[in-house]
Amino acid sequence: MKGHIGKLHILTDTDLQSRFSHIELARMAIAGGADTIQLRQKSGSTKEMIAAAREIKELCGEADVPFIVNDRIDVALASHADGVHLGQDDFPIDLARKLMGRDAIIGGSAVSLKDAQKCLAEGADYIGFGPVYPTSSKPDAASPSGIPLMKEVVKAVSIPIIAIGGIDEENAREVLQAGAYGIAVISAVCCQVDPTGATHRLCQAMRMGR
Repeated sequence: MKGHIGKLHILTDTDLQSRFSHIELARMAIAGGADTIQLRQKSGSTKEMIAAAREIKELCGEADVPFIVNDRIDVALASHADGVHLGQDDFPIDLARKLMGRDAIIGGSAVSLKDAQKCLAEGADYIGFGPVYPTSSKPDAASPSGIPLMKEVVKAVSIPIIAIGGIDEENAREVLQAGAYGIAVISAVCCQVDPTGATHRLCQAMRMGR
């Protein structure tokens, strides 16, 4: 049975910061109220990534929180993750569905309405749309899409839109009021002194936005 699509996706990252491990970040984010954890690692050993993914999967399973792997379908399969999130240049969504099965949560990335419609056509369960605002988490990120384009995508696409890019406790309310189903953040939690507290404040901001 397919898991629910969460509204607060915390992407763990050890490239932007080295104070906390992926597992520590996942544990603190869950304690703060995150309802989806996504492992994001762009470099390093595949073996180590699988080991971390398995630990996070166990942690998320105990908390009944979906666990998603960013980009790496091999790691998602090896760790029995609940799903995978794929960028436009990553593994094809329709092929990922064949490999992971109908119960897997599969997300796709979009920076335009055309991208979003492509994700929908290929069978994505949700779309990570952005960057909505300027972001320093991804050096190769596209120019900010802004709230107006996000509103257009929300109206045109029938699956949940998870806004990403430069989102924090100050603007989360605006994003949700513009129609986003949820948000995904990296530095707003991972790069903070207290990731648990940062996650909790995001949850509070989101409640106000709804």
